[in-house]
Amino acid sequence: MQGQVSHSGEPVAQNGGMLKAWVSRRVVLPNGELDGAVVVDRERIVQVCSRDSVPAEAVVTVLGDDIAILPGLVDTHTHINEPGRTEWEGFATATRAAAAGGFTTVVDMPLNCLPETTTVAALEEKRIAAAGKCMVDWAAWGGAVDGNQVHLKPLAEAGARGWKCFLVYPGCEGFTSIDVENLELALPVIAASGLPLLVHAELQGPIDDACALLPLAESAEWRKYATYLASRPDEAELAAIKRLLELCRLYRFRLHIVHLATALALPMLRAAKAEGLPVTVETCPHYLHLCAEGIRDGATEFKCAPPIRSGTNREGLWAGLREGVIDLVATDHSPCPPEMKRADDGRFNVAWGGIASLSTALSVVWTEAHMRGFALSDVVRWMGAAPARLAGLPTAGTIAPGYDANLVFFAPEASQVVGADRLYYRHAISPYMGETLLGVVVETVLRGEPVYRDGGWFAEARGRESRPA
Repeated sequence: MQGQVSHSGEPVAQNGGMLKAWVSRRVVLPNGELDGAVVVDRERIVQVCSRDSVPAEAVVTVLGDDIAILPGLVDTHTHINEPGRTEWEGFATATRAAAAGGFTTVVDMPLNCLPETTTVAALEEKRIAAAGKCMVDWAAWGGAVDGNQVHLKPLAEAGARGWKCFLVYPGCEGFTSIDVENLELALPVIAASGLPLLVHAELQGPIDDACALLPLAESAEWRKYATYLASRPDEAELAAIKRLLELCRLYRFRLHIVHLATALALPMLRAAKAEGLPVTVETCPHYLHLCAEGIRDGATEFKCAPPIRSGTNREGLWAGLREGVIDLVATDHSPCPPEMKRADDGRFNVAWGGIASLSTALSVVWTEAHMRGFALSDVVRWMGAAPARLAGLPTAGTIAPGYDANLVFFAPEASQVVGADRLYYRHAISPYMGETLLGVVVETVLRGEPVYRDGGWFAEARGRESRPA
């Protein structure tokens, strides 16, 4: 093995050649860790081996003993909002934050941008908007809304990785929820495609019933988190998931439940998987780290939908991850301008519901996972391999020969205090502000070349769209 490096990872000796090798005592693989090396030829991993087996012609970088090599993470739930609402977030700022957070691929949600990604023409506008701006790779979900069934197959043929739909009001007028009649018109097309349908699984009925018992919208009682929590009851998620599983049983489409917030749904999801239904489930960092008991009144930076529930519920979600009923963790990075998030009087019913977390998600999840005895290999399975499978990205999210040379150099034992200067997305709003989190991303490598290192980015925006082969 040739070459040595400084603690920062910069080579101080090298012998030339096309091959590169990064060496660490903790190379995180799908089923554990290796004290060894990742060997890269241009954009692909060609070998994962012991230190002694690194090809002699490779340019070698030996990482410090405190640095693990993770695969580049994949986030399948990112709201980029460009074109049309770039003042909320855009490709440049979202992918900058993603690189700093260890993500090398993000999959954009079809709402909040203008036009919404419900037609091929809108997808092409998104591609034009993304050109030359991305620090990491990206892909797009299409949207399934009332009346756009004719556009679903063309979207798939044009490169959308699947579709997102809402069974409840999405928060933006241009992207409608889909009723059961329209959903059943869409499902044969979706099933035939083999692509997943991602569903925001809440039903309006239980929400309306709950709100009928709560104070009027103008009441100061809506400053209380308990009031907002009561307005989005577990039953809204449970009723939606029950209905979706019935449809999945009938149409056999790939169903993916996004941002599961209630652990009460785990028994029916467990039974559905045991039955062999093609169902996958995600939860989010905020549901795994935060709890309702810790949210103070007026703290609208904690608002999301479905809401953050109790500490007991949080532990149930961790149990679902441990068992495998929950397949993956996605950020649901959903930013907005400060004036939309910070309602003047702190009323939760007025503030925008969304949490931005691309730059903090890995540390948030690792902080909680480490506390519960999980390994780094568990975290990268939830945030790398599983989301890559969902989005049909066969060479992303894993360290193995033939995969993209997307790597993250991560200091799992280091800590960081979350501050505005380390968030990197467009608006520095976070429910984690001031918290001390475990784990720091030191460097992110995209297809064999660094894109982020120690708070700085490399000038060239090398990200590109990941399209089906």
